[in-house]
Amino acid sequence: MDFSIKTLDPKAASAKTACIICGVFENRKLPAFTAALDAGGHIAAALKAGDISGKAGSTLLLRKLDGVAAERVLLVGLGADEEVAERDFLNANESAYKALANLGAADAINALTLVDVKKRDLGWRIESATLAAFNAEYKPDFLKSKREDAYPLKKLALGVASAKEATLAKQHLAAAIATGNGVNLARELADLPGNVVTPTYLGNTAKKLAKDFKFDVEVLERKQIEALKMGSFLSVANGSDEPPRFIVMKYNGGKAKEAPVVLVGKGITFDTGGISIKPAANMDEMKYDMGGAASVFGTMRTIVEMGLKLNVVGIVAACENMPSGRATKPGDIFTSMSGQTVEVLNTDAEGRLILCDALTYAERFNPAAVIDIATLTGACVVALGHHTSGLFTRHDEAHDALADEILAAGRQSGDVAWRMPVFDIYQDQLKSNFADIPNMGTPGAGSIIAACFLERFTRKYTWAHLDIAGTAWRSSPKGATGRPVGLLTQFLRQRTAK
Repeated sequence: MDFSIKTLDPKAASAKTACIICGVFENRKLPAFTAALDAGGHIAAALKAGDISGKAGSTLLLRKLDGVAAERVLLVGLGADEEVAERDFLNANESAYKALANLGAADAINALTLVDVKKRDLGWRIESATLAAFNAEYKPDFLKSKREDAYPLKKLALGVASAKEATLAKQHLAAAIATGNGVNLARELADLPGNVVTPTYLGNTAKKLAKDFKFDVEVLERKQIEALKMGSFLSVANGSDEPPRFIVMKYNGGKAKEAPVVLVGKGITFDTGGISIKPAANMDEMKYDMGGAASVFGTMRTIVEMGLKLNVVGIVAACENMPSGRATKPGDIFTSMSGQTVEVLNTDAEGRLILCDALTYAERFNPAAVIDIATLTGACVVALGHHTSGLFTRHDEAHDALADEILAAGRQSGDVAWRMPVFDIYQDQLKSNFADIPNMGTPGAGSIIAACFLERFTRKYTWAHLDIAGTAWRSSPKGATGRPVGLLTQFLRQRTAK
């Protein structure tokens, strides 16, 4: 889809397009732009007759209105208040693009971006409306013999009130396009099946991204991983015929000696649970266990396209977790890259086993901060459901500041997180008679205990952990969300602005 910014002057009716999208309120009042279109009174009459309620997301299509150059006018409800609520604005845009999917309009103007939204500015409106269009256009039917019809809309102009606003809007539009591309890359990698997206596939994807977007990449294979003494990572990889890959992407957009932000993604391309095998029901969804890795790929693509003035390293530890004669058995003990020994009590708690070596590897970059992203625990879904990612950090001044940055980025992007505790008292639940640390704790606080395990491998830098088990994909209808690319991108944008 081609995007542009269009200044919509008071002569609203003269805008030529296949469809113009404009808002109406529940109180039957019209935003200024919609009122300017309604010289013939047809929109006011439709509201009075109850043809559209004005409730957020309600829609009504009108054709060939008197004095209006646009072929169609799509009315969209904005809710009760003339200063629109954030959720109502998002619903309105989502509903508008859904309605356009069933029309023959190849181009459209979205004038919803002209309305005021509570506590949000023009930039937010432009970015939100653009990302909603990316979401509407995305289809996960890559491997169907006959793909669904492509989204009919090819050109979308987003409305602003003046030339001065247009300059700012274009900057936000460019950022939104880059973010949308990154989100949809993450979605595609996660939605493709495990027999396509293998660790080797992810390694090749990293090489292609690096070539296309001009950043550095290393893809380490088994012998190199063994040389690094990543015994914990290999304890998971050993059960599969698919060879592991350890992927390091380096974007140097900042100053030469500036400490980078390091993103570490869990890349289990399929998770059977290993010897501690999962129940059969919904196991197909375990192709999504590389959602953290997908978000690192998506974020790297986004920030390079944006040209952020920041150094960022993206690390992905990728393998399958399979049962076989070579697979790790409950009770086995391995030595991690850090030198700490780990007793594997449950082979389905494998994400922390690959992440701990990746987090140790991150030390070599002397990072400004490290954030790991993982579909780590079902316990996080129990705690926070499918709307909010779990955020875990230590509790001190530096980590409180990092947590505040991440939470603020979530609020700004709409890709929200909630902070959970990582108090020292929880470490008492991680004890082994036979090794330095077990990969499972005593019952209770499962997502916190998983974070406490990771915390033991991050004490040389400032660190945060995002558990995205509830937010990386949906089960009905099944599909990846691309989260938390939006949150991570906004976090890095904020750091650049500082």
